Parts: sequence; structure tokens; C-alpha cells
Amino acid sequence: MSTAQMPLPDVGAQGLGLMRVRDDGWGDPDRDPGALVRAAVDAGVRVLDTAEMYGNEEVLGRAIAGVRDDVFLCTKFGVYWGTSGRFDDWSVRADPATVRTAIDGSLRRLGTDTIDLYYLHDRSDDTPIEDTVAAMAQLRKVGKIRFLGLSNVTAEDVRRAHAVHPISAVQQPWSLADRAVESMLPLLSELGIALVAHSPMNHGDLGETGGGVAVNRAAERAGISTAQLSLAWVQQRARSMEQQVVTLPGTTRVSHLRDNIAVGERELDDLSMAELA
Repeated sequence: MSTAQMPLPDVGAQGLGLMRVRDDGWGDPDRDPGALVRAAVDAGVRVLDTAEMYGNEEVLGRAIAGVRDDVFLCTKFGVYWGTSGRFDDWSVRADPATVRTAIDGSLRRLGTDTIDLYYLHDRSDDTPIEDTVAAMAQLRKVGKIRFLGLSNVTAEDVRRAHAVHPISAVQQPWSLADRAVESMLPLLSELGIALVAHSPMNHGDLGETGGGVAVNRAAERAGISTAQLSLAWVQQRARSMEQQVVTLPGTTRVSHLRDNIAVGERELDDLSMAELA
């Protein structure tokens, strides 16, 4: 049993989610995966995040060729599509045998010897999380991964997992429209675990925030969209905390990447922050 901390290095306040990157972007100046990665590196973005489930690890492997040492490479395992083709047809496999086979596939497709941060993509109702994390710890022992992460889990999952091996990062959604993770923040702070906040722009949909008037008013004052406001809000909240938070907006376009970096550094006025609270 281990209660030690294994914090992430300083990887910056904003990363790059690559869920939608596909092979058809090559050659397009704005959508070329290699150009996207190079633009991220040039702008100081280090965290690149994908997953086995997204089906694009080979694309990212090509995109990071030549800059592998400049990025903090993250991928996830454990979620697998069914055969129907439906978006809701997926299942979780987190048994130790899957852990061992999944990492070798990701390493091969990404063209690297080590994954910087390796996540369980979603909690499993079938395999105790202790068994999954013990198998992940073995991957670290042999040098295939550097840090262990969890995604889409509960606070109890985090406690149980961290008792087996230090968890360095938990990836959960956080945006103006989805604040559920805020109840987990004290636990992550206690255990020295970084929050990687995915979907900080809520995929552009902020219609269910319950505070539409305040959101629209704050976005108008700032001269940005409501989705950009959500990213600015999350990053400003994160800067006020004494714990590590990395926001993870996703994009396939160099132009959007640059916009996201600029917006993430914006300081919203006190009135907007009060109204949005």
C-alpha cells in the first residue's frame, strides 16, 4: 500500500486535446497534424492528449516525429467500441491482461518507447480498480510509462487507486456548464494529484448552464464567445488555486489553437467572475 505523492512536473496551464485529429488533415496549413503539433510546441504547449479509443495514435505518432522530447505525451486505454457503429456502443475493459496488451499497441502506434502519462480512460464495474492500477504500476516499473492517471472516475475510485500506487493526474470535465469535479478538488489537493480539465469549452454548448443571461453578458463584455468565456473562466479559477490544474481544450486547427492559448490567458473582470459564480 502506498500513500506517497508523485506529482506531475510543471507542464504548463493549458494542453491540447487531440480527440478529433484525423489522417485527412495532412497538407492543409490549418489542419495538418504536424503543423498543429509544431505550433503547439512553438507556443509553449507541452501536454498532448489522445486515447486508444480515438483511433488516431498513428496520426499523432507521425505528427510528433522530431519533437517527441519537447512534448508531454498522454494517452488512455480501456474503452473499446462495439460493432454497431453507434456512438453509444462502447464498453470498458480494465483487467490486467488488457493493460499489458494496450500499452504495447499504443507505444507502437505512437512510435515511442515511453508514454509520459497513461490513463485508465473510464471506470470499470467489472475489474477492481486496485487490480488495474497494480498492472499499470508494473508498466512504470519496466519503463513503459512515467506517470499514472485516471479519467472519468469517482472520488472513491481515486482513493482506492492511490492506495495501490501514487496517481499523478485525474482527467475530468470542467466548464461553466459542468462543475461536478469541484467537489473532488479538495481530495486531489490532499493527495497531490493534478486535475486535467477536459472539455473546458463544453464542446461549444453552454445552453444548459442555468445562468445563460450572466454567461452571455460576461462574454459580450469580454468580446469573446461563450465557449471561449468558459475556457477563460476555468483557467482563471485554476490560477487562483494552490494546486496543479491543466486545461485541455481540443482542436484540429492551428488557428483555433492560437485563439485558445490567447483566451486562456485572459483575465475576466471581477463583476463577470462574481456573476458566473
